[in-house]
Amino acid sequence: MSEPLLLQPSVPYPPSELDVNDNDGMELLSASWNQDYGCFAAGTSRGFRIYNCDPFKEIFRRDLKSGGFGIVEMLFRCNILALVGGGSNPQYPPNKVMIWDDHQSRCIGEFSFRSDVRAVKLRREHIVVALEHKIYVYDFTDLKLLHQIETFSNPRGLCCLSHHSNTSVLACLGLQRGQVRIDHFGLKMSKLIDAHDSSLACFTLTMDGLLLATASTKGTLVRIFNTMDGTRLQEVRRGVDRAEIYSIALSPNVQWLAVSSDKGTVHIFSLRVRVVGEESSNHYGTAQSPTVHQNFSNNLLSPNTGGNPGSSLSFMKGMLPKYFSSEWSFAQFFVPENNRFVAAFGFQNSVMIVGMDGSFYRCTFDPLNGGEMSQQEYIRFLKIDNRPKSGTT
Repeated sequence: MSEPLLLQPSVPYPPSELDVNDNDGMELLSASWNQDYGCFAAGTSRGFRIYNCDPFKEIFRRDLKSGGFGIVEMLFRCNILALVGGGSNPQYPPNKVMIWDDHQSRCIGEFSFRSDVRAVKLRREHIVVALEHKIYVYDFTDLKLLHQIETFSNPRGLCCLSHHSNTSVLACLGLQRGQVRIDHFGLKMSKLIDAHDSSLACFTLTMDGLLLATASTKGTLVRIFNTMDGTRLQEVRRGVDRAEIYSIALSPNVQWLAVSSDKGTVHIFSLRVRVVGEESSNHYGTAQSPTVHQNFSNNLLSPNTGGNPGSSLSFMKGMLPKYFSSEWSFAQFFVPENNRFVAAFGFQNSVMIVGMDGSFYRCTFDPLNGGEMSQQEYIRFLKIDNRPKSGTT
């Protein structure tokens, strides 16, 4: 395995200019954040591109006359990428993971499977590949198989990794519906969490892997768990009606949670979960479990927060149905309903949102009063061809 280097542009183009006019007929197949949310990778029907988020600019591209990528997974900002073919004309078979070293301009590793790859996740020492019924964990240095995990049916490829150097945690599906399996590799410990009665739609870990946020296919509730002992720490409500959850994000300081769905709203929730002994919890030798700190700020109960009107009725918990007593969103941002959007936190109470229509939003929220977020930036980074294909209506 070659030594990781900073990813640099390898084709001549003005990196500060976003040329969307050369993309006619191109499809956006995937969009995924890197491990620190400073970049995202866009897999297209004709190659892939990588964008820096703040300031927003395209920093790298591989354009192909044909050849799509359904998965482009970054390793922070280095030259190593995991690629899986996708679209109507995949660059590689969709049952293969190619480890690409752009410094050498060649594949330095290849994994083949009997079924299509659903997801790939990277950290500095691990490569994790999700199939519909299995998770494979490989050593990044020699590409040897370390773990093989059976899972419940996983067509979405749900799995995630912690990214702190001194905590190595994997979250994947368990063997039962609505169940999450947590593997603390450093502690050689596994934990099963029965998160929801319905199948899981989305979940994510904090950077240190000590907290887990989950949503089911009902899309009404998001739950926060302690990954050390499986304790449910908090529950927030996106809404009452069913929704498809596209992404869940936790802020680095674990104060905020963002949820995007097919309802055209990105919700921000205030978290009352705090990790005590933060320094010691980042070292397995003296790991402490996260504990709940109740935030009794009036912001959570005020009818003027701009959130769902149900939040102003929180003081009547004993007399109202459960969905009224749940914790409603603190701030919101509205996007088109007919597209998939994924969200992540940026700097200073900002949220970044990437759409599969080739759009990028940056918005900010008031940490004291909440309400509707303010749009700071909108960029159309890819011109997507939404016209019907020949022979279709």
